[in-house]
Amino acid sequence: MQDYEFLIDETRLNSRLDVFLTDELPDFSRSYLKKLIDGSLVTVNGACAKPNYKLKLGDSIEVAVPDPIPLEVQPEPIPIHVVFEDESILVIDKPAGMVVHPAPGNYTGTLVNAVLNHCSDLSGIGGVERPGIVHRLDKDTSGLIVVAKNDKALQSLTKQFKDRIVKKQYLALARGILRKRSGIINAPIGRHKINRKKMAVDIQSGRESITHYETVEQFKLFAFLRLFPKTGRTHQIRVHLSHIGNPILCDKLYSGTSSNSLIKTLTRQALHAHKLEFQHPCSGRTVEFESPLPKDIASLMN
Repeated sequence: MQDYEFLIDETRLNSRLDVFLTDELPDFSRSYLKKLIDGSLVTVNGACAKPNYKLKLGDSIEVAVPDPIPLEVQPEPIPIHVVFEDESILVIDKPAGMVVHPAPGNYTGTLVNAVLNHCSDLSGIGGVERPGIVHRLDKDTSGLIVVAKNDKALQSLTKQFKDRIVKKQYLALARGILRKRSGIINAPIGRHKINRKKMAVDIQSGRESITHYETVEQFKLFAFLRLFPKTGRTHQIRVHLSHIGNPILCDKLYSGTSSNSLIKTLTRQALHAHKLEFQHPCSGRTVEFESPLPKDIASLMN
């Protein structure tokens, strides 16, 4: 059982209980959270409440999320590009189109299935559903991802991500011409109010989200950017670039479609996890890994 506690302040007065929880717990769907409310697993000031309960100043909310039912995740002989491996960690260059961990609609063909085939001793590391997975990349984002091979590595890497010790660098193609060649996008992000599959900038109730960016080269139709996310919110870079009017090319969720035939040659969002730097869980020394820009993105610039 995983427990969450919230105390309501002036910024969330009169919000619906189910809407508030959806914003604060983005890893869970609104329908799932409603089931928790209906099942008396959510209390307000120690008492059960309805999904449409309007929050009041000082309300104390407690949420009890049951442990997930273990999935029978099976190893699959899926080729993976291993950048580095030792007894503690595995660094993989994930291709675009691969889902990281099993979920409804994607129980096979995931990175976890491939990793379980590559490493036979990951069972129980971080849970059955996500063995060794410390962070994740969107399905159509390519690039580096690190996997923990034992509990010590998992705890170390989890803390490093939480404490923002891990340095991440992304490469992307953004539509149009940026008003500033470099800058900082500091805009809080929360769940989209209408489309629950999306995230959005939410000044009032979103979580702190910071992305540094710089323009490597400006083309006629798009810019080649280098990005340094300081926080790790869901879809952060995609949301931030869309927010400033320069969405990532071919991002179906945040940029719509483009009529330009050149851009149509790319079948996924032009976002790549280029570099990853962190402290090795065992030695404590700083390690850095790099993945070159994939051919499908590089071809647009050529």
